[in-house]
Amino acid sequence: SHMGQMIDDLLNLLRMVSAELSTEPVCMASMVAAVVEVLRPAWPRSVIDVESLPDAAGDPTLLRQLWSNLIDNALKYSSRNENPKVRVGYDGARRAYFVHDNGVGFDMAYAAKLFGVFQRMQSDFPGSGVGLAIVARIVERHGGRIWAESAPGRGATFWFTLA
Repeated sequence: SHMGQMIDDLLNLLRMVSAELSTEPVCMASMVAAVVEVLRPAWPRSVIDVESLPDAAGDPTLLRQLWSNLIDNALKYSSRNENPKVRVGYDGARRAYFVHDNGVGFDMAYAAKLFGVFQRMQSDFPGSGVGLAIVARIVERHGGRIWAESAPGRGATFWFTLA
């Protein structure tokens, strides 16, 4: 079953990188609210704070996948915290959107591996290691960049820009 999941994840990645990109105005606040509404029932103990988000131009299907992967990861990796918390927002100075959690975090020495296929920082959490690879490809297809900041036991923040 694990091999089947890995194959499904690879096919999903292929679809994300080969699908035709449609660019249109996207209300990021509405999109994130819809993603949170879908994810919240699976993580009832988690607090999810969504700050003001500016609109963007991009492919709505791909951007929804991006937000879903980032927020779901944040919920997953903070779930073992006594008070799991995820914060979604936008930093005007950096001109970047972010998803921050108070979870397990990771050692920045391994940050270069984060967005590779089947690269996993935490093997004791479920997942195939394709979610962040998908996110990175979506951001790249939108002419942006993605990066992360973290420390073990101090949570993580994933940042991304769009062109």
